[in-house]
Amino acid sequence: MLNRLKRLFAEDGGPAAGKHSVDDLHLAAATLLVEAARMDDEFDDSERQAIVAIVQNRFALSDEAVAEVVAAADHAAEHAVELSRFASRLRDGFDHDERAEMIEMLWQVVYADGKVDDHEANLLRRIAGLLYVSDKESGEARKRVLAGQAPEGVAASQG
Repeated sequence: MLNRLKRLFAEDGGPAAGKHSVDDLHLAAATLLVEAARMDDEFDDSERQAIVAIVQNRFALSDEAVAEVVAAADHAAEHAVELSRFASRLRDGFDHDERAEMIEMLWQVVYADGKVDDHEANLLRRIAGLLYVSDKESGEARKRVLAGQAPEGVAASQG
């Protein structure tokens, strides 16, 4: 997986646009999820568990594959200089509905610890733009996450 990660994000070693393998998409999606969790400088267990559950449910991976993807994503996020490469992989490999779903998954991670930091909200706006997901769609995804899983009181404080 780490060799794939290096090839995927090497300057000229990545696959051609539109020709991404499923693993490339899993890794790019998981890396953005990890980056969202790290944005407030507190990558806690609730956020890690949310990422594992999201990756496993969205991509129907085995426990072992999820652990491998999340570990590689954690490494990639730690060493990433720019997020546009990861977003580009998803923009090329996902249709619009899948990209909007990706934004909803990111909101799930951001809210996993019960609060949203300004840096996290800013990151979500930037990623939504990179994925060509409108502010309205991102706001709707945020509301769905708040309605479905946010701890009591979070919706009122984030309104």
